[in-house]
Amino acid sequence: MQAVRVVVHGRVQGVGFRAWVVRQAADFGVRGAVWNRTDGAVEAEAVGPEPALQRFVAALRAGPAHARVEQVAEQWFERAEVPSGFRVTG
Repeated sequence: MQAVRVVVHGRVQGVGFRAWVVRQAADFGVRGAVWNRTDGAVEAEAVGPEPALQRFVAALRAGPAHARVEQVAEQWFERAEVPSGFRVTG
C-alpha cells in the first residue's frame, strides 16, 4: 500500500500539532503515527490511498492555526503492513 513519511519543521511542538495531525488523519482516512523529534520537528508516517495521502500532506503543509510550518519534507514509499488507526507515539 502507498505510504508517506512527512517531517514538518517550524513552530510545531507545544502547539497541539500532533493532536491536530491525528484529527487530519481521521478526516482523510489514513493510518499511521505521529511523533515529536529531538530536533524540534514533528514526523508522521501515514498509509492509505494515494489521493487521501496527498490531501493529508497538503494539510500538514498548511498546519493548524497556532503552528508555523516553515519546511516540509516528504518521502513516498510502498508499505506491506497497514497499521491500525492513527496514533501519537512520542
